[in-house]
Amino acid sequence: MLRMTKQADYGIVLMTRMAGEAGRQFTAGELAEETQLPAPTVSKILKILTRQELLDSHRGVKGGYSLARDTAAITMAEIIGALDGPIAITECIDDSPGECVQEPSCAVRANWQRINDAIRLALENVTLAEMVHPLPQRLVTLGGRPSPIAADRLAAGAAGAEALR
Repeated sequence: MLRMTKQADYGIVLMTRMAGEAGRQFTAGELAEETQLPAPTVSKILKILTRQELLDSHRGVKGGYSLARDTAAITMAEIIGALDGPIAITECIDDSPGECVQEPSCAVRANWQRINDAIRLALENVTLAEMVHPLPQRLVTLGGRPSPIAADRLAAGAAGAEALR
């Protein structure tokens, strides 16, 4: 199973919450309460994101954290990379030669690199600004046609809209 860590997931939740009010400063306590994440975890993540220059830290009584850049200039790849390290689905992808004994004769390494590049590109193409606004639900297609479930929902929606007219 390919899965990012909870730390990266929580980091995206925190950054998305902050992006919702991009000009505002947040304390770790406020963010923990608003996102319902454990305060120690929130503090740890905010410190890492500050070190990685995705957040600015403000000291003092009215201190807190704010986004270091515009929401459209921060990508999911940057946040995940800051918290989890380089995006690499296999050990041989992250520029650490010698991690795998099969590396010199591996017949699939180039394809894993291609897959990894596609994942990284997808994450680089989603910005924090986009995460603030959820995408509309898409219809699931099977064989080029909407699935029966999606078709039922579509028909129900059309019937409901017709009844309102």
